[in-house]
Amino acid sequence: MDDSKRHPELGEATRIVGAGRRSEWTGAVVNPPVWRASTHLYEDTAALFAGTRSNADGRFFYGRRGSPTQWALAEALTALEPGAAGTVLYPSGVAAIAGVMLTLLRPGDVVLISDNAYDPTRAMGKGLLTDLGVEPRFFDPLDLTAYEALFCERTRAVLLEAPGSLSMEVADLPALAAIARARGAISVLDNTWASPLGFPALARGIDIALMALTKHVGGHSDLMMGSASAGPDLYTRLRQRAQQLGTVVSPDDAALALRGLRTLHLRLKHETQSTLAIAQWLQGREEVAQVLCPMLPGAPGHETWKRDFTGGAGLFSFVFRGGDAAARNRFVDALTLFGIGYSWGGYESLALPIEPSAYRSRMPWPPGLAANEDRHGVRLSIGLEDPADLIADIEQALAAWRA
Repeated sequence: MDDSKRHPELGEATRIVGAGRRSEWTGAVVNPPVWRASTHLYEDTAALFAGTRSNADGRFFYGRRGSPTQWALAEALTALEPGAAGTVLYPSGVAAIAGVMLTLLRPGDVVLISDNAYDPTRAMGKGLLTDLGVEPRFFDPLDLTAYEALFCERTRAVLLEAPGSLSMEVADLPALAAIARARGAISVLDNTWASPLGFPALARGIDIALMALTKHVGGHSDLMMGSASAGPDLYTRLRQRAQQLGTVVSPDDAALALRGLRTLHLRLKHETQSTLAIAQWLQGREEVAQVLCPMLPGAPGHETWKRDFTGGAGLFSFVFRGGDAAARNRFVDALTLFGIGYSWGGYESLALPIEPSAYRSRMPWPPGLAANEDRHGVRLSIGLEDPADLIADIEQALAAWRA
């Protein structure tokens, strides 16, 4: 039984355990079975014709509209996002961004995109959206005055991300969303880093909350999926556009995401604690010029994070003091407990050399007061390993950097 709706006062962990587990979807077992089906059969023609008059999860129609496996995941995600009327699932995080943009924008419209957004988001603005006649305008989310000045009568949407991709800036999201709403634009937030457990986006004034479920919700580096949650009107628009685009996710992947969702709060808690321990240790190293971890007292954006966020994640960056790209790469190559690869949010730790200036047009790299020569960075995704072991691995890799 899904107790998240019957008992909205339940604690976060309790809601995660029960969300999406309707008895009509699970039957006598704990988890919704994997329903693999393209064709849904009707008892008679009357039932067939009745099916066309309903467009809601929980009503069989055709495989593109899902089955109990996908419905359970969408309902569970909606239950975790206060203020959401529904959630649309997409085959990847980037597909979720594209699906939302294709819902909101038309030729001639303007979309404002945070300058520190995920690079595929920037590429979508310069590529897909530009090709469709939409004008992207990039802005510094830390400069509210310049941001507001970019609005015009054609501005329809604002695409936000916090913390910023790679460089981890934390903007005043409620203020950015309020300005957008006052100017008649819809605010969209990529909330993958914190999830609704750490930042209840709709409750903070955001109109549409996106996540790459590939990351923390999946949690095991074995699926690709995205989501968008919104209030009644926007959810209906997102759902209809997704159906027009033929967007559907695999029921097998939905089952994996549901499995990962049940332990999301535990993994985030462990990763956050480990991240703070590692970030604090790095802060004391002479090889490190700057630790970019908003959860860390004294780090850029910490006060804003502390005001608006209730939780964190295992993703942060740091900048070396001097050195060059070759030294930075030697450090990454010397790590033994960190894999080298894209993505994050899985149970395993990852390291990635970064150079965000290649993906910026408004914001400086490195951020803050770091000297110009202190620009070679590394992004770390902290997994479920023992933090003492990860610190020891980083320490031995720093010897390779010093060489």
